[in-house]
This record gives sequence, structure tokens and C-alpha cells, in this order.
Amino acid sequence: MSDVELAEVESFSLDHTRVLAPYVRLIGVSHGPRGDAISNYDIRLVQPNAGEIPTAGLHTIEHTIAALLRTRFEGLIDISPFGCRTGFHLIAWGEPTPLEVASAIKSSLEDLVERVTWEDVPGTDDRSCGNYRDHSLHSAKEWSKQVLAQGISLDAFDRSRIA
Repeated sequence: MSDVELAEVESFSLDHTRVLAPYVRLIGVSHGPRGDAISNYDIRLVQPNAGEIPTAGLHTIEHTIAALLRTRFEGLIDISPFGCRTGFHLIAWGEPTPLEVASAIKSSLEDLVERVTWEDVPGTDDRSCGNYRDHSLHSAKEWSKQVLAQGISLDAFDRSRIA
């Protein structure tokens, strides 16, 4: 073992062999020096170590859902993909409930599947994206359909689905 000091990261202590995706999981709430709350969510779309969303599809989901979610609840700071390509971190001001977050994710994915066209996807040119050639609306729609068919749970260890 080296002598490098590393901080503990909550998501690396989560037992990825026990979770049951898709789910929304509140990782935690942090409070700033003025009492401001920031909530951190694990939005897991694909079962860890059993599959992953191809980069182009995940990239398009990221761009589209970032815009759609901002129309569904206030306070979204960021939604960023996991490097393992199984989902996203969602960071928001305040303390939205897991049900509020899951409902917003679900309705955003439904819009992505049913209504979004290529022209609707933000950030798909060289001026607005650092890797604009790596997008696939077809892949984003197919993966979103799979997530919606499985349902989104509010419990990482139980497949109870939201409405």
C-alpha cells in the first residue's frame, strides 16, 4: 500500500453488486457556511457491471436531460454522467425529495423518447460542445425506453417503482 492519503468517497463504498437499477438515491445533503443546502443524487439508469450506455447515447441523454430537468424543478446545479456510464450525479440547491427528482427524471426521459428531435438536442456543434461529433439521439432514445420499461425505484436495493 502506498502512503498517498485519499479521502473516502461515498459512492466508492456503495456495494455496486447489491444495487438494483434503475433507481434514484439521495447520496447526501451538504450545508454551506450560510446554511445553504446542496443535495447530491445518484441517478442510476443501468445495472452496474452488467451493462453501460454507449458514450454517444449517454452524451445525448446528458445534454437533453440537463435542459429538460431545468423546466421541471428549480435548483438544478448540474447533472453529470458517471465515468462507468451507468448513470448520473445530480446536484441541486435545496432538498428536493427523491420522489420529486425521480418524477422529473421519468418525465424528462419520456419527453426524450416521445417528443425530442435532433433539432431539440442542445450543444451539438463545435461551438457549444467539446466533443460534438459523439452524439446519438437514436441510442439515447433506445436506452431511455429501456429505463422507462423497467421503472425507476426510490430504493437502490429494492425494485419498487414510482408511478
